[in-house]
Amino acid sequence: MTMVSRRAVAAGLLLLPGVASAAPRYDAVLKRPDDPRRFAVPTYEKLSAAVAAAPANGTRPFRILVAKGVFDEQVVIDKPFVHLIGESRTGSIVTHLAASGLTAPDGKRWGTFRTPTLFVRAPDFSARNLTIRNAFDGLAEMTRPGGLHSHDGGGPQAVALMLDKGSDRARFTEIDILSYQDTLFPDAGRSLFERCLIAGSYDFIFGAGRTFFRDCEIRSLPRPVDPVDGYVVAPSTPIDQPFGFVFKDCRLTKAAGTARRSVYLGRPWRPSSQFPDGHYGDPRFVGASAFIDCWMDDHVAPEGWTQMWYTGKDGDPRTMLQPEDARFSQYGSKGPGAAAFRRGRALTAAEARAMGVRAVLAGWSV
Repeated sequence: MTMVSRRAVAAGLLLLPGVASAAPRYDAVLKRPDDPRRFAVPTYEKLSAAVAAAPANGTRPFRILVAKGVFDEQVVIDKPFVHLIGESRTGSIVTHLAASGLTAPDGKRWGTFRTPTLFVRAPDFSARNLTIRNAFDGLAEMTRPGGLHSHDGGGPQAVALMLDKGSDRARFTEIDILSYQDTLFPDAGRSLFERCLIAGSYDFIFGAGRTFFRDCEIRSLPRPVDPVDGYVVAPSTPIDQPFGFVFKDCRLTKAAGTARRSVYLGRPWRPSSQFPDGHYGDPRFVGASAFIDCWMDDHVAPEGWTQMWYTGKDGDPRTMLQPEDARFSQYGSKGPGAAAFRRGRALTAAEARAMGVRAVLAGWSV
């Protein structure tokens, strides 16, 4: 072997005899123990171990190939420039089962914010061509006698992906993000989702982040135990943030069993904060979301948007925040569910153009 080829093998660019290809270059491979392939880069059976091998303050992508297989683990991405590349969009699966009302290993309820399968807490994360899933079976749980229901604070909320404090410039391409309630939680920084599938029912895209969805499928799932099948978004956008969730050229689809006119585009989530005079809904959070040139199936409710409760300053936990008091809008909707929605506002063509990816993700060249 020449010196050049030895260096290439060490970098994971070339094959050793009988070694499977890892091209393009990877820095690590996540694979099951029964996967017989050998790679010219370090291999790991746990994603957390592969992430731990990344530089603490990396300035270039640390690429992890996620081989075909189901990898059951709750993982925190706490290092910059970690990139996950799946071998198969539907066959490379990062999964974990946790739901708000279930008991965690510490003996306490999980609570919504501890349930994500994948937490991103560092900048410049990327994932492509794989599945991120919370394996909790929300439909089975809600339909069994005595099952967990959404009116209970320890209910069936089960997050698949959370963009947490420290996340910024997170990019997802051709990813399936799957759960039943509270699926995707982009709560911090800027993020871009392209050609992704995001599936869920209640509030399944929620949080305070600044996020652009381009050419994605947003699939609503049925919820036969409730008169409403769901709400696509529940943004908690800070008032000083000009954009929340913007969907451009997306498709709002429905799974079998989802009723006509049973899903709202969204409702405004106002989390509570502690103030000198009490703990109540924080007026700094005024949700923002827009659907631009999106195709909508007939499950979308003709009202478009609806209200959401929060704890008022007087302590009333059922104070309602109306969509007219949030920043909800749409433009150029088409398909069986498109309508002159009764609530929210219609953008002008100029306003819709002003919500392009460069504006929403300002300061990040994508």
